[in-house]
Amino acid sequence: MNRTERFYRIDQLFNQWRAVPMQMMIDELGVSRATVNRDIEYMRDRLHAPIVWDRESRGYCYDTPLSNSPSYSLPGLWFNESEAHALLTMEHLLSKIQPGLLKLHIAPLKTRIKTLLESGDHSTDEIEKRIRILPMASRRMKLAHFETIASALLNRRRLAILHYNRETGESVPREISPQRLAHYRDNWYLDAWCHTRNALRSFSVDAIKEAVLRDKKVKPVSDKVLHKELSAGYGIFAGKNTRKAKLRFSPWIARWVSREDWHPAQKSKYDEEGYYILTLPYANDTELLMDILRYGPEVEVLSPKSLRQKIAGRLTETLKIYEN
Repeated sequence: MNRTERFYRIDQLFNQWRAVPMQMMIDELGVSRATVNRDIEYMRDRLHAPIVWDRESRGYCYDTPLSNSPSYSLPGLWFNESEAHALLTMEHLLSKIQPGLLKLHIAPLKTRIKTLLESGDHSTDEIEKRIRILPMASRRMKLAHFETIASALLNRRRLAILHYNRETGESVPREISPQRLAHYRDNWYLDAWCHTRNALRSFSVDAIKEAVLRDKKVKPVSDKVLHKELSAGYGIFAGKNTRKAKLRFSPWIARWVSREDWHPAQKSKYDEEGYYILTLPYANDTELLMDILRYGPEVEVLSPKSLRQKIAGRLTETLKIYEN
């Protein structure tokens, strides 16, 4: 029984008996007298438990707290030390990946768990010190409407949004039925049925300039349709009308690429010369082009011809910059 579980058991004993003798707690908890004393002291000082010694009953019990005394309550959920450390580690990771997004909601829980673990082997300060998240080259985003979007998503209500189109530079009003949120490559995307376009669309959340809840129920879209329309191809810009890209990676870079999952439906093999052949579906080539180009001469597009020509064109234009 760990320390947190002992607190819970002590609370049960105090609610079950008018007074609890020291020996009963020792027997129930399976620890020494000194450990029980430390637990009682901790519950008094840190958790504000109104524990007193009743001389007449020769046992410990709860006293009636004064009106101005700090409130005492045990959390509804209990974690052992490993689970609490895991929870704090995840909070630390999320706070670094998406600064401020969950801080308001998790802060009270984090504070309570930190109090419980303060005397443990690994403090929350130690976790933050030993785990490094380096958000280099990440996009800085202010997701001002994230909570409104999440609320509409979970409460199944429509949204009126003003969406900024980066290609045209225009902001277009739309009415949408939110279906799901996805965090992908440093950004949040909202998959939704667009009533303005009468079709499924994926919106970058940081491009949503306004978001207002509408008093209308969403148009439901099944998971099967969402997957078919928005997850069939490579990357976040997926679609149901896909083509297959066939890429050949050099034996050297294959040491890394062969361990990567580019798409659930990908197929791969090594040829006789040790080159790694990767075949995957794609609908919109925007993201695929960027990923192919980052491997430079270590990858060749074998097919389709249109994708091969686009890569060649990008490389030719890049070379012109350096030739001049």
